[in-house]
Amino acid sequence: MREIKNMVMSTNIRYLLGAVVLIFAVLVFPGDSQAKVDAETGYILNSFSFIVWGAFVMWMCAGFCMIEAGSVRTKNVSLICVKNVGLYSIAALTYYIIGYNLMYLDVGEFIGTFEFFYNASAVETLKLDDSGNLITAAINPQYSPMSLWLFQMVFLTTTISIVSGSLAERVKIWPFLIYVLLHTIFIYPVVGAWAWGGGWLDQLGFKDFAGSTVVHATGGASALAAAIVVGARAHKFKKDGSVRHIPPSNVLVATLGVFILWMGWFGFNGGSQFSLDSAKSVVAMSIVIVNTNLAAGAGLLVALLLSRPIFGRVGLMVALNGTVAGLVAISAAPDILNHNLALVVGAVGGLLSILGAKLLEKFKIDDGVGAIPVHLSAGIWGVLAVSISQPVDVVVQLVGTLSIVVYSFAMAFAIWKLLDIVMGVRASYAAEKEGLDSALLHTFSYPEFYLMPERDYDDDESA
Repeated sequence: MREIKNMVMSTNIRYLLGAVVLIFAVLVFPGDSQAKVDAETGYILNSFSFIVWGAFVMWMCAGFCMIEAGSVRTKNVSLICVKNVGLYSIAALTYYIIGYNLMYLDVGEFIGTFEFFYNASAVETLKLDDSGNLITAAINPQYSPMSLWLFQMVFLTTTISIVSGSLAERVKIWPFLIYVLLHTIFIYPVVGAWAWGGGWLDQLGFKDFAGSTVVHATGGASALAAAIVVGARAHKFKKDGSVRHIPPSNVLVATLGVFILWMGWFGFNGGSQFSLDSAKSVVAMSIVIVNTNLAAGAGLLVALLLSRPIFGRVGLMVALNGTVAGLVAISAAPDILNHNLALVVGAVGGLLSILGAKLLEKFKIDDGVGAIPVHLSAGIWGVLAVSISQPVDVVVQLVGTLSIVVYSFAMAFAIWKLLDIVMGVRASYAAEKEGLDSALLHTFSYPEFYLMPERDYDDDESA
């Protein structure tokens, strides 16, 4: 009897929710697909969209953390977690103090204002006038400024997560966290101001819808510079040039991380539509999200099919990176109307993630999770591919991409070199052999398991 009652209650709840959704749809999106709602409702919907999609993108930080933690050895997992939660906190605070203003506030050709702190305007904090209606000044622009700040801030944390992954298992914690602060002042806001804040690239007509270059290629170029300065993990490369495979500690966690990124990317690209105040906006956002999903699937499939002929084995981690590369590539133009092109963009992104990984191995550059080829190679491709489907100048796209990549690489290289001179950025060989969790944090990620000591490799076997 109780089960029947519960079933009836469950059915009634479903009917009630369905009725609410239907009423909402009728009230908000009446008839004409071009029609907008009134200004106050549009303000609410747009602001709510930024808040919800911002939460999705923030959750991507957990995805990056899971990928990095699952890709490394168990003796280094705790430090990975400290890095990722630390970078989110420091980046968010620094972006609030100065980063956002540099990127968006009174931007000239190259940079915004050096004014400290970004707060809601006095007008907006009033919220309502005496009659209980939202004051007109607060709904122009068509969203809450602080909701947009949140959405922009979580994009920054994605960029720095890329650097974190490339340096897995050998970087010290404090130099890395100092780099996070400096990156948030001198790298990301600068390229963001150029391309999104009204700077010189924006004025030229450069298009990067959701950040294939501004976010991902910036992070990939910065990660490449960091990996060169910090150097490869001990015994990663042999003297004969071959690569020693370091197996991941937890493929389940790494796979979960990719699924988290995949879901978060719906907010990453979908929220970059920047409006939810009309049926037309909803249709456009739907196209963006579908293209995002298609590109991810295409990237995974290509990487999975090519992993055996290129790496000699069907690789799960290779396939996972192909998925992320497809997502990176489509982010520059997820609003294309031809879904077949989204498949092509994602597929090429997956291919480039594999070829980029092989190229790094050739030059003995150690990337702990494959972040550099995924975000740098696929990010560059994605921005250049915009010209295939949309009327943009490919020369402008190329100039913008090269400018952002070169600037990000040069600044990151200089910062890491300076940090290395001042305090040293690389953990000692003894600490790396013991495990950074034990050596630097005096803890173990999996204390219930016995930590097997890593064997010593002969000098004639390793570089």
